[in-house]
Formats: sequence, C-alpha cells, structure tokens
Amino acid sequence: MFGKRSLNQPALAEAQGASTGAAVDLGPLANPPVAAAGAGFVFLVTAALLVSVVGDPNAGAPRVRVPLVDAKGQAAATAPAAGPAAIVPISSDLPADAAPGSLVQAPIAGLYQQTPVGPLPVIGPDGRTPAEAYARPFTDLGKPKVALVIGGLGLNARATRQAIEQLPPDVTLSFVPYADGLQGWIDLARAHGHEVLLETPMEPVDYPQNDPGPYTLMAGDAPAATVKRLEWLLGRASGYFGLTNYLGGRFLASDGAVNTFTLALKLRGLAFVDDGSARGRGMGLPRASAERIVDGDLDGGSIRTQLAALEASAQRGGKALGSGFAYPVTLDEVKTWTATLPERGLQLAPASAVMVSR
Repeated sequence: MFGKRSLNQPALAEAQGASTGAAVDLGPLANPPVAAAGAGFVFLVTAALLVSVVGDPNAGAPRVRVPLVDAKGQAAATAPAAGPAAIVPISSDLPADAAPGSLVQAPIAGLYQQTPVGPLPVIGPDGRTPAEAYARPFTDLGKPKVALVIGGLGLNARATRQAIEQLPPDVTLSFVPYADGLQGWIDLARAHGHEVLLETPMEPVDYPQNDPGPYTLMAGDAPAATVKRLEWLLGRASGYFGLTNYLGGRFLASDGAVNTFTLALKLRGLAFVDDGSARGRGMGLPRASAERIVDGDLDGGSIRTQLAALEASAQRGGKALGSGFAYPVTLDEVKTWTATLPERGLQLAPASAVMVSR
C-alpha cells in the first residue's frame, strides 16, 4: 500500500468499510501461487480471514474484458491465451464504447514475456518501456501540477470501485499485489483512464512483528532471492507503469538491497514512485517521491488541510505529489477537491507527469 503507515491488510479492509460475505472461486483471474513454506501458510490463513472481512468478490471484481482502443482508435494488441502463464481473456463489465480516454488494454505486444510466474514487463525492441507505454498521456497546460496516488486498492470491492469510478482519471491508483482478481481490477482502472502502480511489500524496520507477506523484499537477502520474489510480484498482473513501496523502512535504507531493486526495474523499463521513504535517493530511473500523506488523520478537516498544503507546495515549486488511501472519507474529500483545482489555477496530473529521471 502506498504510504508509511503500518497497517495490515485485514485492518485496511475494515477501515475501508468492508461488509461480510462468502468467498467465491475467482477462476483464471489469479496467477497460480508459488509455494511458500512457513510464511506462506500464515499468509494463506490471513487471506482466508481477509475474505470473510472484505465480502463477496463478485460484488466488485470484474471478470470479463472488452477490447479497448488507444487515442487513435486502434485496437491494442494483447497477449495470446495460451501457455502456462498466459493471461486468460477476462474483462471489465464496461461496454466496449464506454470510456473515451480509456487506456489501451494490457499487456501490450512486445512489452512482456511469458514466464512460469506470469507475464513480466520488458523493454520493447524499439526501446519503448512499460513505464512510457502504460503511463497516462498528459498535456501540460503550463499551470502548477498536483498529483495524487490513492493506494491500498484491490482488497475491498466497494472502495476499489469507488476510487476507479468516481475519481478523475488523472488520479493514479495503486494496487495490492496479493489482491484477488488483480488483473481485472487493473483492467477496470485503465478502462476508466487511470494509470496504475503495483505495490511492492518491503521489509519494515519492525519486521517480523510487522510482516507484509510471504513475498516481502528483504534487506538482507541475496540479490538472486530479491529478484525471484520481485518477479513473482511483477507476474501477478500487467498494465502498471511502475512500482511503489509498501512499508520498506529497512529495505530502502540498505544500499545493497536498493541497488538490486533498482537494477531489476531498469532492466524491465519500470518507474518507481515512493511514499517519501526513498526521497533523495538517486536511482537512475524515472521516479518521484511523495511530499505528504494527506490522510494521516482520518478526519475530513485534516484531509482538506493536507490537500491545501499540497497545493501550496505545487504553487511554490511548480509541481507536488501526495498520497492517500482508499478510505471512504479520503475518497469523498479527494473527489470534491479535484473538482475545484482549475478555479484555483492548478492542474491535476498523473504521478507519471511529475516524475524525473534520477
């Protein structure tokens, strides 16, 4: 989840306003899991409890896909439904002509490779990167730019749908890699014009008391182990332009761990947007660091104050990036705030539009 707070997944689902319900078989929406001894068993038990908290995935998780077109009206090439790691054609429940500005369906031909853990992003033969191809197109109007990432998505159907359907397309959405129906959620978000980040669980300073799950990137792991875990996370879905951290205080403080992570992202043409934990780190790839979390206090007045501070920062420096979570109060406040930005001389921008290469 995009941010600094230590909040486990069931707690997040409850805070997002989840209702109880029965689990259903999501069929081909999830990649086959890789066995994880010990921690994996604990995670599966936790996941089972999470389903009982989150509610019926059928209430929100999309299960069919429709062909989307790019800005020129051309159909996007997608992966063939063949092979052990192929993406089965699924779709959002949007009609084919639903959304002007819908982003092209993922994965894009030439920008992925099929592997046993799923389709992994690669740089195209013409040098085009997934970071470029999956980012939301943006026209700079010459005004101060404010960008916002809303994270923790995919765990709660109601909150995830609200973020996708009610927030403007220029709000970047960040998804939990362990979420059921992850590809369907990403497809739905892109169908509504949102660019997407994939959250990467990283070792926090209080691990193992605070455990982000069996595929957490660990500061002390050998590079090969870090890459293996990272590839499992990347193979969960396609269509994201980059990664963001979930926790990671210890991991991001380790030069060796960050170097391994950075090299892996460079080789796959991905960007990195962090919650501020890696601010000041030069990684040599497209990236951005959030200046503030807007909903550290779950109170409407406090959130409005933080959003105003983000605006002031953009006015001073020309651009600013903030982050928030898919809580009902956050989504309501952000929806109202974004609608009033133009009258105050600001432009809402996707996170990819405020990145720099450093």
